[in-house]
Amino acid sequence: MALTLGDPRQVGYVVSDIEVAMKHWHTRMNIGPWFYKEDIGVTEFSYYGQPVDVLPKVSIAIANSGHTQIELIQLRNDTPSAWSDSLRVNGDGPQHIAYWTEQYDDVHAELIAAGLTEAHQGRCGNRGRFSYFVHADVPGSVIELSEYTGGKRAYFESIAEAARNWDGTDPVRVQSA
Repeated sequence: MALTLGDPRQVGYVVSDIEVAMKHWHTRMNIGPWFYKEDIGVTEFSYYGQPVDVLPKVSIAIANSGHTQIELIQLRNDTPSAWSDSLRVNGDGPQHIAYWTEQYDDVHAELIAAGLTEAHQGRCGNRGRFSYFVHADVPGSVIELSEYTGGKRAYFESIAEAARNWDGTDPVRVQSA
């Protein structure tokens, strides 16, 4: 499957307190700067193929460690999601490995054909789609497929650039949705 997906680009963590998590990563691990959004502005969302009644309200913080992006995710409501599933079963900690692609529809179809199940999918404005996949044989393993085009590509590239030149100052940079 790695040949289809390419290199892993992100490790995502679900956390119950994103401010504490950001502080840990930048003070103890020297990773930053963190680009923090209190609400990522989910505009479309479904859970196991069913639309949800209330869109998830999700805070994220993103930073790079070398070529790998670290994403911290805090849920702000009770909408069912792969994030809430992981938090309920495993508590705070690593939740997914993400792969980015410009061929989202093709790779999405390949993952479904390989027997994976789409746990949730969504979109944040015009920043591209995302899907989280699970498989019954490896219940603790979650793969995110993220559409790497347009605004999302530019945003992720700017975060990687900021990390390359980071001098330790201004460790948390609040962003609008």
